[in-house]
Amino acid sequence: MPHFSSVPSATTASTDTPVVETTPKPWLLVGLGNPGKKYQGTRHNVGFEMVDTVAEAEGISMSTVCFKALFGKGGYDKLGFDEEDIRRYIRGCIGNVPVMLAKPQTFMNLSGESVGSIVSYYKIPLKQVLVIYDDLDLPFAKLRLLPKGGHGGHNGMRSVIDRFKGSHDFPRLRIGIGRPPGKMDPINFVIRPFNRQEREEDGLEAIRILLLEGFNKSATFVNSAKTLEQLVNPQHCFKKRCSHKSFKPRGQNLWSEDHSCPSNFKEAKQLKSALKKKRSVGISVRNLVGGKGSEKGN
Repeated sequence: MPHFSSVPSATTASTDTPVVETTPKPWLLVGLGNPGKKYQGTRHNVGFEMVDTVAEAEGISMSTVCFKALFGKGGYDKLGFDEEDIRRYIRGCIGNVPVMLAKPQTFMNLSGESVGSIVSYYKIPLKQVLVIYDDLDLPFAKLRLLPKGGHGGHNGMRSVIDRFKGSHDFPRLRIGIGRPPGKMDPINFVIRPFNRQEREEDGLEAIRILLLEGFNKSATFVNSAKTLEQLVNPQHCFKKRCSHKSFKPRGQNLWSEDHSCPSNFKEAKQLKSALKKKRSVGISVRNLVGGKGSEKGN
């Protein structure tokens, strides 16, 4: 387990000069999972994997450890943040929206300790906290974006809700992992590994739409999709002035001016259909394979 630094102390405001909050509150994107190599690539860690995908696609480092979590930061120069802003927020940005990425290192059942501390310290509104986690009740590779709800038996979400003083009013992105086959124990099922041949690319566009265009558009986009692989369109970029907001594969310049993006939705749909016929295998979440695991950390 990594050594966790202490929570930074807040700066005491002067009684003579009122403090004016000029920096917008960031979104907090939290992926739930269990720390350690033993749990890497398991179904229960798809929340971690999604945060890693966002971090890599947006060029955000996940090297900072604080609040019992791995934190994401970077991209301050894009919004002209000064040194004081950087000290106050450990964050990056998606488009022009400041974000913080977090992967609690407390083990799943205690995730709320980390998430609650971050939200409390930075005074982030719960409506701007997106929690990403695995869901046994959704078919494999299915996404579901909801504005609020209960924990659904998920121990990580139970812990987060408890630390939010019982409030359910925060968005969550559920990633389906399916039910275990036969009479297999769900605990053993969720900590078995996925095939590691492919990294998650899916759900990234949904998060961008949520931050840049609002919950309703993102929910319509996500909840009408059959599987995660239908969310991936590697032909498009996520250019600031682009009429069709989508994204390129990881590792390419997301803000490149040199791109060929469809001029309208109809053209985009036709292109996507042509690509689907050409490519027999799309980018998807890992295929299931066998593996062994214990009940620890669930």
